[in-house]
Amino acid sequence: GVMEKLGLGPEVLLQENPALIYARLTGFGQTGRYAKSAGHDINYLALSGVLSNLGRKDENPYAPVNLLADFAGGGVMCALGIVIALYERATSGRGQIIDASMVEGVAYLSSFLWKSQNIGIWSRPRGENLLDSGAPFYEVYRTSDGKFMAVGALEPQFYEQFIKGLGLDSNELPIQMSISDWPEMKKKFASIFAQKTQAEWCSIFDGTDACVTPVLSLNDVASHQHNKQRSSFIKNDQGEISPRPAPLLSRTPAVPSCERDPFIGEHTEEILLENGFTKQEIAKLHSDKIIGFSKPKANL
Repeated sequence: GVMEKLGLGPEVLLQENPALIYARLTGFGQTGRYAKSAGHDINYLALSGVLSNLGRKDENPYAPVNLLADFAGGGVMCALGIVIALYERATSGRGQIIDASMVEGVAYLSSFLWKSQNIGIWSRPRGENLLDSGAPFYEVYRTSDGKFMAVGALEPQFYEQFIKGLGLDSNELPIQMSISDWPEMKKKFASIFAQKTQAEWCSIFDGTDACVTPVLSLNDVASHQHNKQRSSFIKNDQGEISPRPAPLLSRTPAVPSCERDPFIGEHTEEILLENGFTKQEIAKLHSDKIIGFSKPKANL
């Protein structure tokens, strides 16, 4: 109802421009019992059913910061809806309203959870399954220098290389998919990983198909050889590191800006002037607290 209060609801704007695509991105959606309720990523995850699957055995469910519902189920799914509506408009010439609910977005993004329940991947309690830290070959292990290695050796041929890299003989171990042996195997693998540094483990597993990689911190990612070779991370003029735009298009790749991030409200006046607003109208919007300004201070 926020846009309606400003006189900018979809009914008003679509009347003036029937080809307009109007995206409404909210936590709970435009209708339903919680439609007007406040919430955050963790609440949307909870209502979607996804949160109940996140976490280790015998622990409370946990939310992976606010990436899943806010950004993936919300922002990305809403952007996809806009792309779909643009594509449809090319045929019909008509716009439409997009009701992007973060609850539904993250639930749909997680369709795999529903569709794979009957094939054994998620048939056990949380934290005891193949991909949720139950399996010893799909886990994170601490190294002797307090860093970590990520293991994703699911397929038998990858698992064999993983076991070889650990200096073990698979013929002397329980079979890979013996679930009852997983807890003990996890302890065994953990004790082995704790004997070498992350760099030493990288020298063993790099170049193999064991699916073992270092867990890099945000400070380390840009200097990793693979990421350096692809220029996966960029620095702005303040020396701050961030990811390069993805995915990479072959003919029209994104050209990243190396300028610092703008302050909130820094370009409000500039953009409104470019779009035909007068200084008097902008001043009125500011005094009514509809818009905000934030000018950077000079570094003298």
